[in-house]
Amino acid sequence: MKNYRSAPPRGQRGLTLIVVMLVLVVVMVLGIGGAQIALLGERSTRYDRDYLVATQAAEAVLMDAEQDICGPNVGAVACGPNTGSLNGRVSLFNPAVVTGFLPNCGTGPATPTSYQGLCEPPPEAGKPIWATLDFLDVGSSARSVQFGDFTGRVFKAGNSGVQAELMPRYIIEVIDDNAPGGNAGGSAKPKMYRITAIGFGPRKEVQVVMQTAYRKQKG
Repeated sequence: MKNYRSAPPRGQRGLTLIVVMLVLVVVMVLGIGGAQIALLGERSTRYDRDYLVATQAAEAVLMDAEQDICGPNVGAVACGPNTGSLNGRVSLFNPAVVTGFLPNCGTGPATPTSYQGLCEPPPEAGKPIWATLDFLDVGSSARSVQFGDFTGRVFKAGNSGVQAELMPRYIIEVIDDNAPGGNAGGSAKPKMYRITAIGFGPRKEVQVVMQTAYRKQKG
């Protein structure tokens, strides 16, 4: 009877297992990278949308401030009587007379004679007034004006849908009009108005600030 002796088993090297693990690691890295790219893209798109909402709000409140100054005839060659505004205070904006513009800006409530949001600029060496205001203050001590307070216009804001979380606001500073010939004959320089407006996105942390100078023509 023959005796067959089997050869000793060869050691398992596990090469296949290592290859599979490497493939799994590569697939996992690619998956994580793809997910991060998609997430960054979604965040970027959402931020662009929020910024656009805030920009539109700031532009809208700039126009509201111009109507506050000029009345319903804003955009015409000359400003006319402010007969179409709810709480119009157009008489306070006289290029030849400065009335009611306060060093720290006036406060509410909104009435036809209110000085709310009317600001006297600080000295040239001082910090700009718009950089010292709390535009998130909407109480009775607010030194900025909410959209529509002096024009009766309507702006939709709130937490429902894709719209501004807070109403846009503005202030108006009185400044010298340095246009040539403005003080002919040695007379005092006429005045013009600098409007600073802020709009909010669907999250109030997204903010857009705009500023423009407005020269009022007499009707």
